[in-house]
Amino acid sequence: MTLDESRLSHRFTERGGVRLHYVEAGEGPLVVLLHGFPELWYSWRHQIPALVEAGYRVIAPDMRGYNLSDKPAGVAAYAIDELTADVAALIQAAGAERAAAVVGHDWGGGVAWAFAMRYPALLERLAILNCPHPARLLAAFRTARQLRKSWYMFFFQLPKLPELLAQRNDYALFRASVQEDPRRPGAVTDEDLARYLEAWSRPGALTATINYYRAAFRPSSMRDMGKSPRIDTPVLVIWGEHDRYLGSELAAPDPELVPNARVTRIPDASHFVHYDRPERVNQLLLEFLR
Repeated sequence: MTLDESRLSHRFTERGGVRLHYVEAGEGPLVVLLHGFPELWYSWRHQIPALVEAGYRVIAPDMRGYNLSDKPAGVAAYAIDELTADVAALIQAAGAERAAAVVGHDWGGGVAWAFAMRYPALLERLAILNCPHPARLLAAFRTARQLRKSWYMFFFQLPKLPELLAQRNDYALFRASVQEDPRRPGAVTDEDLARYLEAWSRPGALTATINYYRAAFRPSSMRDMGKSPRIDTPVLVIWGEHDRYLGSELAAPDPELVPNARVTRIPDASHFVHYDRPERVNQLLLEFLR
């Protein structure tokens, strides 16, 4: 399904002095789509029209630090408490009559997991695309296999060097991630890529987005990852099995922590499962949200 941008409204809301950009479309129950790294709201170009057509109101923000949203200085501005509070502010600003469904991919999935733990009253359903539950990820960091896959997370802890390398050769590292990782030919066209390049090149964007990883690896954040309250909300995990960043064994959350979870694996999809198999992802989301 093709995204008709004339049907989208571009809006801003503010929380704690940080202005957040989001697109909105449709009418009905609220669905919030949280993108991952290194993406932007446009990453949901295949899901937005399908959800709107099915009778949902969709909000897809640029997460703080990305694209048209503000890029506050300092690592602390990207702590998980700040990121989840942004999602709460978006839902409250929308004036929804009931709790929202939240869908997150990659880093957006990490924020969505944390949001479910911190703001259960605002959440009706939770869908996660290729992002492990925090407790699963923390345990995986004790294995050599996942440490090899997560090398870039540790590299991002260095000051300045990651930003310098990321922007070399017209953002070659990021381009390789979003355009070469997907297994479906043409999943990210040159026209699509231009949207990403525009977002990456905005002043302060590289440091802001990498600061997500720096904030996550602070000792207090790592301790919080080990303290995972139970999530009773219905949860759908969609997992592309050809994920070069995360082992497929991380897909299923601990049933004691997430008792109402269902995992659907897509064997011919990458980490960017919603790029590779958009129709299948849309089908799964719509079945889950009904």
